[in-house]
Amino acid sequence: MLRLAREKAAAVARAGELVLAADTIVVLAGEILGKPSDAADGRRMLAALSGREHTVFSGVALVEPARAAHAAAVVDSRVVMAAMSDEEIAWYVATGEPADKAGAYGIQGFGALFVEEVRGNYTNVVGLPLPAVRRLFGEMGYDLTGFSVAPT
Repeated sequence: MLRLAREKAAAVARAGELVLAADTIVVLAGEILGKPSDAADGRRMLAALSGREHTVFSGVALVEPARAAHAAAVVDSRVVMAAMSDEEIAWYVATGEPADKAGAYGIQGFGALFVEEVRGNYTNVVGLPLPAVRRLFGEMGYDLTGFSVAPT
């Protein structure tokens, strides 16, 4: 996933730009669960995750071509899923939310209904570990707290 994050950033990076990219996977008992290929695959993944603990890994890469600068990190979090009935899994897959999510669930959406516990960073499970992003920007000389927000 770190290689993919770096490749994503490099693919779009242009001089004068700062590019942040990330890639996330779910690992359950040594099996990598990426995005489901279809609804049946999503149901399979969710059934496997049901009532079990897994690890979410996110690779994050920051590149600035003009300075030939780059920084990267991998963050992991442990997630415990609630036991899910076949009916609950079918309902959740029918929402469409699992279709583009590693492990076939999104903690930031309806998938949160089935997350019992997170050990580690919540934003990592969402797919972009913000504390790591802050650190990477800092490594490259940028202070994210120095940016101002226009009043609304």
